Amino acid sequence: MCGCSIHQSQNSKAVEHDSNALALKVKDMTCGHCVSAITKAIEGGLPGTKVEADPASKIVLVRGIADLAAINALVIEAGYTPSAA
Repeated sequence: MCGCSIHQSQNSKAVEHDSNALALKVKDMTCGHCVSAITKAIEGGLPGTKVEADPASKIVLVRGIADLAAINALVIEAGYTPSAA
């Protein structure tokens, strides 16, 4: 979970559901810092992926890989709690 204490979503941008992307909900993603941590975890752990995340909707979209278990494990390792979107 985020420890930055800045929980503002000023960098928030809505993500649109895409049938070519895996979607997950991360309820404890609260700010841009959280988005950055989750993005770095997934894109760093699974090269070739592209992440879009929106802390306002709590939705993370991942394109480029279809291994939801691996994505969930990386999000958990980063300190967040993924669930089905």
